[in-house]
Amino acid sequence: MRYIVGVVALGTAVVTGALATTAQATTPPVTTTAPVAVVAPAADHTPARSAGLYAPTALVLTVGQGEHRADAAVQRAVTLSCAPTASGTHPLPGTACTRLRAVNGEFDRVTRTDGTTACTREWKPVVVTADGVWQGRRIAYTHTFANSCELRSAANTVFAF
Repeated sequence: MRYIVGVVALGTAVVTGALATTAQATTPPVTTTAPVAVVAPAADHTPARSAGLYAPTALVLTVGQGEHRADAAVQRAVTLSCAPTASGTHPLPGTACTRLRAVNGEFDRVTRTDGTTACTREWKPVVVTADGVWQGRRIAYTHTFANSCELRSAANTVFAF
């Protein structure tokens, strides 16, 4: 449980950092040497924020042993950011971002098994999670595979770490 809390805290930090970098100052710098009168903005005035060129995309991906997200022991966790460029601690961030863009961030399509790999019927569940923001949309995804063979047969690079 403490691993999940740590991963969620890491995800929150990544998302907060990504959102903070999209804010831009709207007041130009003053370059005159003459005295300048400073006028305070009205109380209800909120400075305009630019969304930037790209919607924020920052995810924390985990793979853990267990049947449910709440009781899974996280074995591996990585960060993945896809805008403006692919980055993070994921071993293949460019490939993972390309795969997610191809399915428009629908993680259900990424975790489908292809049916070509023969796996045993052993029940040793593996839980994968994705938490964060995908193109400005909040993501909290969980999928349970029967075993690690089924995870590998999903033929995706998003959870291949």
